[in-house]
Amino acid sequence: MNKHLLTCISIVTIFVIGCQSPATKTSNTVTAPKDTAANASIKPAESGYADIDSLKMYYEVYGQGKPVVLLHGSFMNIPLNWAHIIPLLAKDHKVIVAEMQGHGRTKDIDREFSYENMADDVSGLLKHLKIDSADILGYSMGGGIAFQMAIRHPEQVRRLIVLSGTYAHNGWYPDVEASFAKMTPDMFKGSPIEKMYDSLGQDPAHFPEFVTKVLSIDIKPYDWTKEAKNIKAPILMAIGDADGVRYEHALELFRAKGGGKMGDLYGLPKSRLAILPGTTHIGMMQHTDVLIPIVTDFLDSDLNTAPPMF
Repeated sequence: MNKHLLTCISIVTIFVIGCQSPATKTSNTVTAPKDTAANASIKPAESGYADIDSLKMYYEVYGQGKPVVLLHGSFMNIPLNWAHIIPLLAKDHKVIVAEMQGHGRTKDIDREFSYENMADDVSGLLKHLKIDSADILGYSMGGGIAFQMAIRHPEQVRRLIVLSGTYAHNGWYPDVEASFAKMTPDMFKGSPIEKMYDSLGQDPAHFPEFVTKVLSIDIKPYDWTKEAKNIKAPILMAIGDADGVRYEHALELFRAKGGGKMGDLYGLPKSRLAILPGTTHIGMMQHTDVLIPIVTDFLDSDLNTAPPMF
C-alpha cells in the first residue's frame, strides 16, 4: 500500500478516536445533548441560531466576564471539541461556542468552505450578540479561522489564541500536508464524527459531501504570512512537541511579534509561544491540565513587558 495512504489512514484513525473528550472515550455510543456541557452540570445562559446572511449559525453562551470565542477543528462540533473545556473557562469568562458552516447543528449552504468565509461568519455572530470585541481561540481548522478573524476584522479581536493551527499551508509537516489530499469520506465510516454528524440533525446522505468540502480548504494552498505578522492583537500560539505543525512555522511568527530575545535583557513581548511537551495534535485538546492555565494566564494578564526582577 502507498506509504502516503497508510499515513493518512493512520491520521484519520487517530483523529476520530482522539477527538472524543476524555469523559466519553470508553463509550461506543454517541449522544446528542441539547446543550454541550449538560453532563458537566453547567447550562448555557443563551443558545440558538444567529442569522448571518444565508447561514443560520448555531451557538451557545456560558459564564460571565470577558468574552472568549472558541472555534472548533475540522469535522468537529461543540460537544466533540469543547465539552470538557467549557466548564474550565466559564468559571471566569463569558464563553461563546459556535458551530461552523456544515458542522454540528449549523446546516451547510451553497458556498465553498473557506477560512475567510467562516471568519466573516464569526464576525457576524459577535454583531448578533452585540459584542464589540472578544478574545478569539481557535483549534486546528479553528486556528485558521482565528487568524482570518484577526486579519479581516481586527477591531473585533482583543487577543488571539491559536492552538495547533497554521497561517500558511506549509506550516504543516510535508507528510501531514500531503495526507489531506489522500483522505476520503470512507475513512470516516462508523467514526464518532459520522455518528455525531447524523445525531445533530444533519442529513446522513450528505456526509461524504461534507467531508470532501471540509478537506477542500487544506488541499488548496494558502499563505497569510505577511498579514499574520502584521496582526496588532497579542497572539498566543501553542503547538505540541509531537504536533503536525512545524516548530519553525510557530517560531517565525513569534519572532515577528517580538520574540526570540532574552526577556531579562530586552523585556517580554506581548505575544507568547508555547510548545507543550508530550503533546500531539489531538493531545492538545486532552492536556487541559497544562493548556488551560497557559490560556487563562494569557487572557487575564496585563501583558506587562517589563523584565522580571529578583
